[in-house]
Amino acid sequence: MTRRIEAGPVLVALGALVLLVSIFLDWYEPGVTAWEAFEFLDLLLVVLAIAALAAAAGAMRPEATLVERHWLPAIVAAITVVVASQILDRPPSVDGDPTTGAWLALGAALVMCLGTLLTLGRVSFALTVEGRDTRRRVSAVDARTDPPTSEGPAVPTGTTRVMGGERE
Repeated sequence: MTRRIEAGPVLVALGALVLLVSIFLDWYEPGVTAWEAFEFLDLLLVVLAIAALAAAAGAMRPEATLVERHWLPAIVAAITVVVASQILDRPPSVDGDPTTGAWLALGAALVMCLGTLLTLGRVSFALTVEGRDTRRRVSAVDARTDPPTSEGPAVPTGTTRVMGGERE
């Protein structure tokens, strides 16, 4: 059984998972997470990340489509805009600079952008996984031995075959 795994949806799913994890990490100094810093945008990022996961799952397995893949560019663009805007213009309740969680979220958004380009672009980058083909033993082939030839060579020595006859 051959299975083809497209790289685009895998990158989108990986980026969405990293984004979900980054929301719980420190986004700003001193130790302020996205849950503490944002009023509405943290929930928006969670909903968009889950929608991106659903769209990536739909791109990988079309029979399990929850979100159509044509929504993927809008979802990823919204995630990228929200994350970049919060790094460039931090919330009023925060005094510190962006830290690990914010930069990880930006990296996840960029990975999701790359995955979206690979998913919807004409260039395909995929990994093909094949099952192992086991050799079946056939008793007639395994027990066979090549008999010695007692008749001599198949072509007599000293003669050369040419088109139209033999030449000595």
